Amino acid sequence: MEDNYQNRTAFIKGAKDIAKEVKRHASKKVGRTVDRMSDEYSMRSYSRFEEDDDDDYPVQGSQDGGYYRGDSQAANEDEGGSDSTEGHDEDDEIYEGEYQGIPRADSGKGSLAGGPGSVKVDAQQFRDIGASEAERRKDQEELAQQYETILQECGHGKFQWTLYFVLGLALMADGVEIFVVGFVLPSAEKDMCLSEPNKSMLGLIVYFGMMVGAFLWGALADRIGRRQSLLICLSINSVFSFFSSFVQGYSTFLFCRLLSGVGIGGSIPIVFSYYSEFLAQEKRGEHLSWLCMFWMMGGIYASAMAWAIIPHYGWSFQMGSAYQFHSWRVFVLVCAFPCVAAIAALNSMPESPRFYLENGKHDEGWMILKQVHDTNMRAKGYPERVFSVTTIKTVKQIDELVDIGTDTPIWHRYRLKIMSLSQQIRKNIIACFSPEYKRTTFMLMAVWFTMSFSYYGLTVWFPDMIKYIQKQEYESRTKTFTNERVEHVTFNFTLENQVHRQGHYFNDKFLNLKMKYMVFEDSVFEECYFEDVTTTHTFFRNCTFIASLFYNTDLFKYRFVNCKLVNSTFLHNKEGCMLDFSDDFNNAYMIYFVNFLGTLAVLPGNIVSALLMDKIGRLRMLAGSSVISCISCFFLMFGNSESGMIALLCLFGGISIASWNALDVITVELYPSDKRTTAFGFLNALCKLAAVLGISIFQSFVGITKAVPIIFAAGALAAGSFLATKLPETRGQVLQ
Repeated sequence: MEDNYQNRTAFIKGAKDIAKEVKRHASKKVGRTVDRMSDEYSMRSYSRFEEDDDDDYPVQGSQDGGYYRGDSQAANEDEGGSDSTEGHDEDDEIYEGEYQGIPRADSGKGSLAGGPGSVKVDAQQFRDIGASEAERRKDQEELAQQYETILQECGHGKFQWTLYFVLGLALMADGVEIFVVGFVLPSAEKDMCLSEPNKSMLGLIVYFGMMVGAFLWGALADRIGRRQSLLICLSINSVFSFFSSFVQGYSTFLFCRLLSGVGIGGSIPIVFSYYSEFLAQEKRGEHLSWLCMFWMMGGIYASAMAWAIIPHYGWSFQMGSAYQFHSWRVFVLVCAFPCVAAIAALNSMPESPRFYLENGKHDEGWMILKQVHDTNMRAKGYPERVFSVTTIKTVKQIDELVDIGTDTPIWHRYRLKIMSLSQQIRKNIIACFSPEYKRTTFMLMAVWFTMSFSYYGLTVWFPDMIKYIQKQEYESRTKTFTNERVEHVTFNFTLENQVHRQGHYFNDKFLNLKMKYMVFEDSVFEECYFEDVTTTHTFFRNCTFIASLFYNTDLFKYRFVNCKLVNSTFLHNKEGCMLDFSDDFNNAYMIYFVNFLGTLAVLPGNIVSALLMDKIGRLRMLAGSSVISCISCFFLMFGNSESGMIALLCLFGGISIASWNALDVITVELYPSDKRTTAFGFLNALCKLAAVLGISIFQSFVGITKAVPIIFAAGALAAGSFLATKLPETRGQVLQ
């Protein structure tokens, strides 16, 4: 018996030594698992020897394998070991949050508190996936209720208002981005000599970029965090906005504006989701609507800066004939300021605590909520109030572990991480179309599409219609000259809005001359001299030039349509197209002031929607505003003057903004936190696609008929308002 006892003791001691060695070199995340494995191995070893001997020996332990824990403590005492050198047990481990006063999570040891990296090597690891998902949904429901109670305790104060202005800058940057290309296009088309197809592509490229960005960053924000995703997308926008201010070629400018749109496209879905997770239920609808005002401020900022900067052609420089930096490029640079300011301010703000809790990070979420509470209480004059929350529910994590060896190349590790992240994003997108959310997602898709199609289509169609009206008025003042013969005359003044047909010009000089909207048809220029001539929308059609000299002009080949050049010479032709802001047809009033009024007109709608959102409900606000916007469309039939079209633009914008605010709020509240920005980003991407379609279709009818665009817009708004009534009301509900 004594030999048996010695053998048994030696075997157990050897097992313990092996376990200690494993624990010493194991990572912290898997330390607890090794403890359990060591316990089980020791118990199995002891049981095997116990079966060989009928004698009982006193054992310190518990029913769940506590023998190893009890004996290891004695062994450590006998051998003088310590936790720092030999590894320590789970029950004796000092909870690292205790150093900062953070309470333990209420989810139990080794399950929820461990977060996404907790590992289980027991029977629970092999549970059915459906049961794990059900447990996760139950945890999310419990967290939603508890989180609402915690936000009530934290109150609404200084912290939320600080975050309001920080996120408002990000939303303002999105509003600026929408207007930048439209404002610089009249100048850029001359500076880069753009054709009509190129101008159309430049106008739509930002929407394509924002569509990609909304989808990409919205999905990433649910995986890597709201704050981190917002910082990345704003940084991309600011960098490429800066580059687009300096690049010279059309293709590089187009590329920079595309990537700038990709960056800023993620701001709307992230900003609304981020801010909503700091708002209690009774404040959510109102303050998300107040946040929408920053989009309007972005439009006002862009209009004011364009009006103040672009017409000043003197604010420019050039290096030779290859590099030119005109005033519109200064405007592009200034428009990046809100984005840069948002990045700087966002660095001082924390991540969403709801995101942390959804991902099992109890300590981080608790600390941020305590920060919110303490900041608000100090600002209200109650610094003595203590954050009473001791435990916060964290959501059960479904781990997706990938074994990456230490000898794996770095590029392969990043490739595996990207593949894993892509797979998680794909699952999130598919989850938005699961039976639980499928009906809601399709309804919201229809509402987002119809509203965007009509709103963006009409808001771009309005200025185009004003341009068309002005063009008709301008053309009505055109002077026509036929069969004129001009000899030995020096032209050194401005020629504007004239048509010359079948003329003959002999030995004439065109010196320091500006030609604006001039057309020469079937005319002959013999021994003429052109020097320092600048043109705007001037063309020569079916003309003949004999022994003529062109020196330092911007008369490029595309100015000559079916013309014959006989013994004619071009010297020092100008690079690029010269800008001219004295043109009444493309004046600053029409381009900037109209857009300034249009964005300013949404202020009353913003105020009304913010004050009534939590009183009348999201659905009534959405459907009611859509119906009134639909009715206002028919008044466009009576807008035959410039002032009438501007007034109708302001009316439509002021009414429709309330429906946009309600749609943003209801989209945030209809999806759970782990799918919120993914769904919002997908719907916002669909919105930009609808905007591209609406703009393309509506512009094709400019100058042809007003009835078709109006019918399209009114029909889309009517369908959207009807479908909006089928959505569930979210007023008074906790944030999922």
